Amino acid sequence: MTILIKQASIIDPSSPFNGQSADIFIENGIISKISKTIAEKADQVIDIPGIHASPGWVDIFANFADPGYEFKETLETGAAAAAAGGYTDVFVIPNTNPVIHNKSGVEYIVQKTKSLPINIHPIGAVTKKTEGNELAEMYDMKASGAVAFSDGINSVQTAGLLVKALQYVKAFDGILIQLPDDKSINPHGLMNEGIISTQLGLPGKPAMAEELIVARDIKLTKYAESKMHFTGVSTKKSLEYIKRGKEGGTEVSCSVTPYHLFFSDEDLVTYNTNLKVNPSLRNKEDRAALQKGIQDGTIDCIATHHLPHEYDSKVLEFEYAKFGMIGLETAYAVLRTALPSVSLEKWVELLSINPRKIFNLKSASLAENNIASITLFEPDKKWTVTEKDIFSKSKNSPFIGSELTGKVAGIINGNKISLS
Repeated sequence: MTILIKQASIIDPSSPFNGQSADIFIENGIISKISKTIAEKADQVIDIPGIHASPGWVDIFANFADPGYEFKETLETGAAAAAAGGYTDVFVIPNTNPVIHNKSGVEYIVQKTKSLPINIHPIGAVTKKTEGNELAEMYDMKASGAVAFSDGINSVQTAGLLVKALQYVKAFDGILIQLPDDKSINPHGLMNEGIISTQLGLPGKPAMAEELIVARDIKLTKYAESKMHFTGVSTKKSLEYIKRGKEGGTEVSCSVTPYHLFFSDEDLVTYNTNLKVNPSLRNKEDRAALQKGIQDGTIDCIATHHLPHEYDSKVLEFEYAKFGMIGLETAYAVLRTALPSVSLEKWVELLSINPRKIFNLKSASLAENNIASITLFEPDKKWTVTEKDIFSKSKNSPFIGSELTGKVAGIINGNKISLS
């Protein structure tokens, strides 16, 4: 199988061809040649005016709901959604049924996804059944293919247990992912506590619930001399703590969701249940701080927090709707629309280069003799999101009907090609 990409603008700070327009020739899943013009015949030619090519994008926090909740998503539909969104690699959280908390659960994901168009990396649970009481078999899961460890949407609450986990993963240079949320602080909160929650008459959850966990876990990580990644960071104060932690030499990193960069709590005035997320949408000051964090390098990468829900979990009163939205197909367009001034190189760093470094994935640099892991995109193309653009089994997206800028054309992952 040979593939020829014609005249792609290469966006890859780690490649000698960065910033150049070139033809890319792929032979049996390997980039065999990059040159100004390539005359070789290919089985498939991709010739799209204005196309850009970058190393394959990585999402570090998505729920593919398999096993156990296949009515929300399956590994196959999740992979299709990821490919449509430009992702060649996705980390799937362990909040399934049964929970991915032992090596057989990890092996199930690894084996079942070998034939899919993207690479799916299982995240192993930190605690058994993600209940926060007893450590799971992290060493066995790592040996079976777990890329990192997290209780997913269930934040680890007990400091003593978390520090043991941090010490445990040091033995194999592992990393924990924490979604910061102190569940003891107004567990019934439905949105960010503030003026808007008061106006809407909805119980609020203070930003402090996130910030306390961030501050605590930085201290625990420093004490254990281990590694921690915070995902879904949503407040100005959380970013300040993380920046200070990094400056103090603690091995912490963080990611933000596209929707926290796009929306604020003011967008909840319509009671749109697709905007009911955890951590909550914050105020405009917090959103501005996140956008600044993208520019100044405090934020290391992007996590979609793709959390699919079936119709009945979202189309009901705000109070009873489940937390979360889907996000894979629209992630890049949302980022590009929310922050049009951010350079293409910066987005590629956040979407591909940094997550690969943080989680010890192979580099996917666009260079000859490397395995092809390529995302193709049109950064300035305007498009309106319709249900036809959603490949996820669930349709709980607030972006359906919105005009966005930045469209993914497809991915090449080894010998597998998926074009939008």
